This record gives sequence, structure tokens and C-alpha cells, in this order.
Amino acid sequence: MTGSVPKMLRIDNPFIGFSKEDAWRLHHSHDDVLVVTIQAEDYNMHRVLVDNGNSVDILYYPAFQHMGIDRERLVPTNAPLVGFGGTRVFPLGVVTLAVTIGDYPQQITKNVAFLVVDCSSAYNTIIGRPTLNSWKVVTSTYHLMIKFPTDYGVGELRGDQVAALECYVAMMEMDDHLQAMSIEERRAATEPVERLEDVSLDDSQPEQTTKIGTLADPTARQGLATFLKENRDVFTWSHKDMPGIDPSVLVHRLNVSPSFPPVRQKKRVFTQEKDRVVVEEVCKLQEVGFIREVYYPDWLVNVMMVKKSNEKLRMCVDFTNLNKACPTDSYPSRRSTSWWTLRPNTSC
Repeated sequence: MTGSVPKMLRIDNPFIGFSKEDAWRLHHSHDDVLVVTIQAEDYNMHRVLVDNGNSVDILYYPAFQHMGIDRERLVPTNAPLVGFGGTRVFPLGVVTLAVTIGDYPQQITKNVAFLVVDCSSAYNTIIGRPTLNSWKVVTSTYHLMIKFPTDYGVGELRGDQVAALECYVAMMEMDDHLQAMSIEERRAATEPVERLEDVSLDDSQPEQTTKIGTLADPTARQGLATFLKENRDVFTWSHKDMPGIDPSVLVHRLNVSPSFPPVRQKKRVFTQEKDRVVVEEVCKLQEVGFIREVYYPDWLVNVMMVKKSNEKLRMCVDFTNLNKACPTDSYPSRRSTSWWTLRPNTSC
């Protein structure tokens, strides 16, 4: 006896809408980007940015290499990509991949022409307007999901809020790096308007110096140097010189509702490389007095290791669940309530 696959009823022009239930799985308030997972060829591709403002579909070269795609599939192109700053990037070529989104039977599979770009990014690929329009996609950044019509109803693809936050941290590191490079290039291209001279702020510590211009008359320069020496306490030479604000003046605390009991997370196991970085970062924070060791904690949250653009690891703490335990803030801030980053020069 052989079974037969039941025929599914085709639905023409299904209604697409969003409801409150679509946002229940998210942490609010948020301003995260829409990061999804798609199936490209035989790969489940994570960290895919859905960008309505992008006029092209982009596949970054590291992802292209990881997929093992033959370079002979690249079709040459001479059209450069132009960013907001006017910078031009020339793609390595165009590759066409079969992309599938959604769950069967509410799914679609279509060929997408990606521009392969060899530059740093926290994302593997970017889906822009050409593909979104061809899929007839409706996006909702509030619900962090997209919906699209299929022959058998409305398909949907949900965003990954944790991946969006990780990409945000990584892109911030890259932005800092690119900004520094841009500043260095400008300095190399322009001549300084005046020569600078070193001024020692403390005779007992000659390494503590600053610079002032030489175009002013000697009397003004001497007065400025005297003023800087008298106020040298505003300068910092190491992390130990930043003790923070006296608690009698200002104290930052988490407004956690008493109805939420403390939670001790299960200890996370890291690789030897990540363990070494965690120990180094914790020791730095302990030495300067930014953190202290606590015995028998009522609550415990694991650190998260995020890889920066220079391949080094950065230690972060994911406090996303605090959004559930803290009453709504009238002035929400992602960096203060959802995703805290521990740096040697940051006091939490």
C-alpha cells in the first residue's frame, strides 16, 4: 500500500499583518537591526542583515570562502559601491546563489545575485531592496521579523536579537578602527598650522607632559603652562588615575523589581584562549579598583567573549534579561540596561 501526499490549498493574495504576539519573544525597548538566518545553496547562513536602505545584495568574501564556492562562478563587474562617506569599493564579482527563506510549505526559493566584497564586516551578507522587492517582503523592525506571501499562505522569518547585539558590538569596534585610520590619513595629507612644544606638568614626573602651540607670545604661553600645571589633576596617565565619582555625589544602581528573585547562571566553560583573556581582563579591572571579588553571590551572570575586527577577544556581559526584571525606563539606553561592555576604562 502506498501513501499519497495530500494536496495543499493554494492561497492567492494572502493578507500580511503583524500582531502583539509577534513581539512577545523580544526584549523591549530596543532599536536593534534585523538579523536573520537564511539557506544559501547547501549552507545555513547566519548573521544576515536585512537592510531596506541598501540598493544591492552583498556577500562578504570571508563567507564566500567559507562556503567553498568556486571563484570561476564569479562574474566580473566594474560597478563600484559608494558609501555614505564617498568611499568607493570595487566588488570582486557577482555570484548567483539559490536562497531559501521560511518554513515548508510557507517558503520561497529564488536565485539572488550577490556582489562579493572583500572588506571587514560583522555580517556574512546583506539582503537589500532588489531581493526584498522580488520576494514581496514586508519588514517590521519593531517585531524584528519579515513576512512574505507564498502559494500556501504567509511565510515568516524571525530576527535573532542576540546576534544583532553581537554584530552591533563588533561593528562599533570596526567603526572606531576606521575612524582612527581616517584621522591618520587626514593628518598625513595636511600640514600642522603651528609647531607644538612639550610642557612638563610635574617636575618630579617628567614623563607627564602635554603640548601647547607656539604661535602665541611667550607671556601667553607661560601663563597657559602655569594654568595647566595648577590643574594637572584633571589629566589621567593610567587607569589608576580614574577613581570615579564619590558615591556621596552620585551612585548608579539597577532598579530591579523585588518580585524577581536573584538567579545564579550555570558556569560557562570556555576554551583555553578565552579563559586566558578573561583572567587578564578581570585582573586589570581588579587592580584599578573598578570591580571587587564577591564571595557567595546571590546572582551570577556569565561573561561573553566577542571577537573584534583585529581578531582579538573582547569581554562583555550580557544583561539582556534585566529588561524583564527592571521597570520600564523613561529614558532607555541599550548600553546601560541591555548590553554592558566591560572595558579597562569603564566603571560599572
